[in-house]
Amino acid sequence: MNSPVPPREPDPDDGSGSGHSGHSDDGPRRRDRHGRGMRGPVAPPQVPLAVSRSEAFDDLVRDSVTRLERRWPQLTAVEFAVQEVPRSDEGESDEQAEAVPLGRVAESKGGRPDRIVVYRRPVEIRTRNRDERALLVHEVVVEQVAELLGLSPESVDPRYGQD
Repeated sequence: MNSPVPPREPDPDDGSGSGHSGHSDDGPRRRDRHGRGMRGPVAPPQVPLAVSRSEAFDDLVRDSVTRLERRWPQLTAVEFAVQEVPRSDEGESDEQAEAVPLGRVAESKGGRPDRIVVYRRPVEIRTRNRDERALLVHEVVVEQVAELLGLSPESVDPRYGQD
């Protein structure tokens, strides 16, 4: 049988100011359990541990685009984006297709620039580590740029497929 939990009695040392602990009402008192100091972040923001997987993936796409923009300056007018997965509500995913796409090109319309989208989760699933992920991201970006420019991937990046 479940029984209701009785209301908690106020703790005279909880920092709420209701007890006689001798502390003022400057705000909630933080606890320092076991005398080891206050808890803080696991790692400072500049340390790679603080970078999320999606931020690291965005960096890989950005690095690849930067590499290609040196050779193809017209890519500065193209918008690059990262999405988690292809969305079926916008016609990006084909239910009959056997393979999940890793990226797509959306040509300009209605004043919007050309757009290349890389799908994060399908790329991550196909790779085991950061190096493999970086290679696959670059290949996907090169393939999408090649499709947009109407060229072969090897002419967009001569090192395509060699790594």
